[in-house]
Amino acid sequence: MDKPLKTPPPYPIASVDHALRAATILQMEGDATVAQLAERLGVARSTAHRVLAMLVYRDFAVQGEDRVYRAGPVLELAAHSRSLVSRLRAAALPHLHRIVDLFDETTNLIVRTGETARFIASVESRQALRVGSREGMVFPAHRTTAGLLLLADLPDEELEEVYAPERYRDRPADRPDLARLRTELKRLRRNGFAVNRERSERGLVAVGVPVRDRDGTAVAGLSVSMPSVRYDPHQLQPLVTALEAAAHALERDLPRHQ
Repeated sequence: MDKPLKTPPPYPIASVDHALRAATILQMEGDATVAQLAERLGVARSTAHRVLAMLVYRDFAVQGEDRVYRAGPVLELAAHSRSLVSRLRAAALPHLHRIVDLFDETTNLIVRTGETARFIASVESRQALRVGSREGMVFPAHRTTAGLLLLADLPDEELEEVYAPERYRDRPADRPDLARLRTELKRLRRNGFAVNRERSERGLVAVGVPVRDRDGTAVAGLSVSMPSVRYDPHQLQPLVTALEAAAHALERDLPRHQ
């Protein structure tokens, strides 16, 4: 079995985590006030203000005359991708909440950038034993449910470019077996959904479907993550049906957020 990809550090530093998450929000989603960041981070406004002050000091953020914070010079390299992510997240959140209301399992929205998959929104289950929020986290695309679905949408030549050997010259062990990956992606295209049984993290099962734009291109993945002890294969079809309905509803909402 593959080892877990994301293991929390044994001695987490909350202030560092808050700063990194705040920087990610500013980079990927755009402008935010102290109150908005405090709500997103789940901290007091005074804490959010201190975090933002440090980000401004280190040029990760800037504050405008309107007292709104924006990505600073250090983060501006990714500013071009921010608007799409922000629109996707804004449109998706109501649908994520509805899925959580139906199944009470953590629900996520994921986009792909090259060989990686980034969780841009996550609504947690209310159960005591649950999969925590993955928002802001980045995983290898071929090890995540939504990442696989987004890779399955690529033409073969683009897939080869993503996993070109020269990209992995310093880390050859990270490059997936393309023959096996193509076989798996072909099956996913046929099924229209993906099931990840402990592939990215031990004790976790995820089920996902693609979200497509008006041209039919997969732009994101919608997934539900749960502890493996609660996964029931007999409930797979109802779960997929609900995810597909949410994805189609999100697709209809996307033009209003563009």
